[in-house]
Amino acid sequence: MVRRAGKADLAAGLAVAALMLPEAVAYAGIAGLPAVRGIVSAIAGCLVYAALGRSRFAIVSPTSSSAAILAAALASLSAGPTDAGSLATLAVLLVGAFFLGAAALSLGALASFVSRPVVRGFAFGLAITIVLRQLPTLLGIPAGGADLPRLVAHLAAQLPAANGATALTGAAALAVLLLLRRFHWLPGVLLVLLAGIAASWFLGLPGRGVATVGRIVLALAPPAMPALSWATFARLVQLVVPLVLILFTESWGTIRTLALRHGDQVLPGRELAALGAANLAVGLLQGMPVGAGFSVGSASEAAGARSRWAGVTAALAMAAAVIVAMPWIALLPRAVLAAVVIAALAEALNPAPLLRLWQLGRDQYVATAAALGVLALGIVNGMLFAILLSVAAVIRRMAAHDLVRLGQLPGTHDFVDVARHPEAEVSPWVEIWRPAQPLFFANAESVLGAVSRNTADGTATVIVSLEQSYDLDTTALEALVEFDERMSKRCHQLLFARVRDPIRDLLRKAGATDLVARSYYSVADAAAVAGEDTQPPA
Repeated sequence: MVRRAGKADLAAGLAVAALMLPEAVAYAGIAGLPAVRGIVSAIAGCLVYAALGRSRFAIVSPTSSSAAILAAALASLSAGPTDAGSLATLAVLLVGAFFLGAAALSLGALASFVSRPVVRGFAFGLAITIVLRQLPTLLGIPAGGADLPRLVAHLAAQLPAANGATALTGAAALAVLLLLRRFHWLPGVLLVLLAGIAASWFLGLPGRGVATVGRIVLALAPPAMPALSWATFARLVQLVVPLVLILFTESWGTIRTLALRHGDQVLPGRELAALGAANLAVGLLQGMPVGAGFSVGSASEAAGARSRWAGVTAALAMAAAVIVAMPWIALLPRAVLAAVVIAALAEALNPAPLLRLWQLGRDQYVATAAALGVLALGIVNGMLFAILLSVAAVIRRMAAHDLVRLGQLPGTHDFVDVARHPEAEVSPWVEIWRPAQPLFFANAESVLGAVSRNTADGTATVIVSLEQSYDLDTTALEALVEFDERMSKRCHQLLFARVRDPIRDLLRKAGATDLVARSYYSVADAAAVAGEDTQPPA
């Protein structure tokens, strides 16, 4: 069994290395950094995560989203070319520090605050942005355009000046990559890379104006820290925050999805620490941010990885390939790398997940707004906008004061929404209300006020079910006490149902023992008491 697992991990590692190498070089180009940074990051990220992480499929390496956000962050700081490398190093070290700090504070659950629809919308807008920014390399025209509208205008203006040999090389590579996606057993990326190198050699593509990767120098040096003003450093920290959030959201989503498929156990705190250590190591090696990308993780799973040794094998194979095949890699056309990036983002460009949200009628507006935010505001501001959308969606949903009136299903102890179940029985003297959201400072007064407004004057007893509320803050507590006083003045007996023990403890500490005495663990118990105590008005 061990020998079989070792062979499987060896085969999977070799297959993953063939995908990691061109992606690492291409993503370094997206970030505006030398190719060696992407290669070193992929090797170190895999090795450190294999030592500390727990996912047997996750491959920690540069990702397209982190590369694009890093590029936008560096551009927004208006640093000169000589400063970009040291700023990138500092940014990666800050990413690692943020991850380790979040792990120490057990903040892994914060990734859940960036909702999946928002992530899908952001990924869709980011994919469009990255693809558009790869088109100059694919077509052999000068890069340009600070924002997306200017980039589109630049592409349209420069299209007649495209290099024919470059455009043909890039288009052919992209077409073959998309075609080979149908044959999962074929190493499509590796075959295209080899074909690109062969074409560059035999057809003399560099002499025809086709840009190539060029010589990659694997020289390690101590990280150089830039001399920054406090304002610039503070701005860099602000820009690193969305980078950390998207990296962990993407990485944890990948790790958790792959773990659930195979019944593996992973903990967000442990993964935060592993990602933090990986980014610190990469930063010390002057690399770029790393995370667990879904495409390469899925490739590891599909290749039959059995353990984290697959990642170690991939890192070592990639290092060996770079050392041995360095002269050949230098011949690789950059248009082929652009094609690899675009092909890798083909799935993210599929609008089906967004269209499904419109079909379901849920979260479609926040997802669409997240996509448009990236396109209109840029990557960093678009990411911040997407995070704000997630938080705003949570607040809006929590702050709503939706009320459900309950009635009893005949012959049962079940109380259900009378609007959905017309057969449910209601008493003319007892009204049972259930807030659809937990009570907290933003909605407690409005929710309880709605109960008061909707209660008929002739109602003898009002039951409020607090099943959605696990605990109360002080604002909700005071609103509950004030609500009881208002209902008493209107001659309504007030009972509470589904009251959890933490709320009972809080009421006792606040001296509201009378409310505790009128609190019940079930709606049926409260309704039974109301039926016994309530007398029709004369």
